[in-house]
Amino acid sequence: MKQYQFLTPLKLPNGVTLKNRIVIPPMTERLALEDGTVSLNELDYLNKRSGGVGMFISPVANVNELGKGFEGELSAADDRFIPGLAKMAAVMKQGNSKAILQIFSAGRKTTSAILRGKQPVSASAVPGRREFNEMPHALTEAEVEQTIEDFAQAVRRAILAGFDGVEIHGANTYLIQQFFSPHSNRRTDQWGGDVMQRMRFALSIIKRSHEMIEQLGAKQFILGYRLSPEETEEPGIRIDDTLRFVDVLADQPLDYLHVSMGNLWRKSLNDPDEQRFTILRIKDQLRGRLPLIGVGSLKTPADVEKAMAAGIDLAAIGREYLVEPHWIEKVQAGREADIRYEVDPNDAEELGLYPPLMDFLTSGIPFPFKNHQQENGDDVFFSK
Repeated sequence: MKQYQFLTPLKLPNGVTLKNRIVIPPMTERLALEDGTVSLNELDYLNKRSGGVGMFISPVANVNELGKGFEGELSAADDRFIPGLAKMAAVMKQGNSKAILQIFSAGRKTTSAILRGKQPVSASAVPGRREFNEMPHALTEAEVEQTIEDFAQAVRRAILAGFDGVEIHGANTYLIQQFFSPHSNRRTDQWGGDVMQRMRFALSIIKRSHEMIEQLGAKQFILGYRLSPEETEEPGIRIDDTLRFVDVLADQPLDYLHVSMGNLWRKSLNDPDEQRFTILRIKDQLRGRLPLIGVGSLKTPADVEKAMAAGIDLAAIGREYLVEPHWIEKVQAGREADIRYEVDPNDAEELGLYPPLMDFLTSGIPFPFKNHQQENGDDVFFSK
C-alpha cells in the first residue's frame, strides 16, 4: 500500500478524529419514500458504500414541508422521521466512519407541484432564472425566525437518531444561498442589505444549531457548512463576497467548510482574467482556522493526493463512489488496478443504483457507463 496522505487521520476542531481524509459527499439519489421517510432501497444504497471513508455525508434532508426540493428527498422535518434516520445513521457509521446528515430548505428552487400546491418561498419575491421557476413568497420576519428554528430542530433529530454531525447546506442556490445572494435577496429589513447583512440568515442558523448541540450535551457532534463560491446571475454572488463570508465563517463554531464545485480546480466563473484556483483562494482566506473539504471531478488516488499536496484537508469523491463503492478499501489493500471507473448498466442494482437514481443519472448528465456510443472518435457518455 502506498503511503498516501489522504489515508492519514484528521482531527476536527471539536476533538473528533476522522480515520482518513476521504469523504463521500451528499449526492441526490431520490430513493426516499414520497413523504421523506428512509426507504429500504436507500439503506441498501448506503450500506454498499459504508465502512471505509472517514466521513459519509447523507443525501440532503429538508427541515420543513416548504423546504422540499424534489421527489424522493429525505425529510428531517418531524420527529416521526427519527426511527428511519436512526437506521440510516447506523448503516453509515459502520467501520467507524462519521455519519453526517445534510439539512436544507430548497427555497425558490422547487415548484408548487412538488410542494403539493403550496407556493415556494425565498428571501424575496424574485423567481430564479430557469423556465420552470415560479414566483416565490418572500418569507416574513416571523417565518424567517421559524425557519431558523426548523434547522435547529433538524439538528436535534439528527442527534437523537445517532448521527455524528450535520452539514448545513448553504450551497447550490438553495434557500440559505438565496439569502446571501443579491439576486434573490432584495430585502430592506435586518435579513437583507449589504454583504454582511446578507450573511445574517446563515450565521443565525449556525448559531442556533450550535446552541441545540450544546443544549443536548452532544459535545463531539460535528457541525459543518457547505457553500458555493460564485453565481453567474447579475447581480449575483462574486468571489469577493464569498471570501468575506469565509472569513466570518472561519470564526463560527463550525468543524469544517465544504466548497461545492463541479471541478476542484475551477477558476472564477465571472472573471476570465483570474488565474488563481478558487479553492486555493478560499484555503488562503481560512488561514487554517477550519478544515476544508474540496470536491469536484476527483476520481483516482493521484487526483486526491494532488488535492492533499495543495493543502486541501479533506477530499470528497462523488460520482466515482457511485461507480466504485469500495474505492478506499481497494486503495488500502494495494488493489488500485481493480478500481472501477465506469459501470455496466446491467450491474446497476448490484451497486444500489436503483431506478430513481438511474433515471437521474441518465437524464443527460454525463456519467461513465460502459458500452457508450462514440462520435468522431470521442467518448460520449450514455444518456437517454
